[in-house]
Amino acid sequence: MKTATVRARVEPELKLEVESVLNELGLSVSEAIEIYLRQIKLVHGIPFDIRIPNKTTQETFEHTDRGENLNYYKNAKDMFDKLEG
Repeated sequence: MKTATVRARVEPELKLEVESVLNELGLSVSEAIEIYLRQIKLVHGIPFDIRIPNKTTQETFEHTDRGENLNYYKNAKDMFDKLEG
């Protein structure tokens, strides 16, 4: 029987965006939280990686946010051709 209550404070915009996504999946926030908690129990930890990015990754994020050093391709074949060089 479900009798425990879990409460959390989040930004209103985050809650609305998450509710919209979950609605498309046919889930309530409560159901999504239960799935998350069950996954924590199953894997004995957070069910995804939580890491602090290394210096190279952080710099790449910053460049990308500024629109620097981006590569554009016509399609997937063009991308792979250029990657294979």
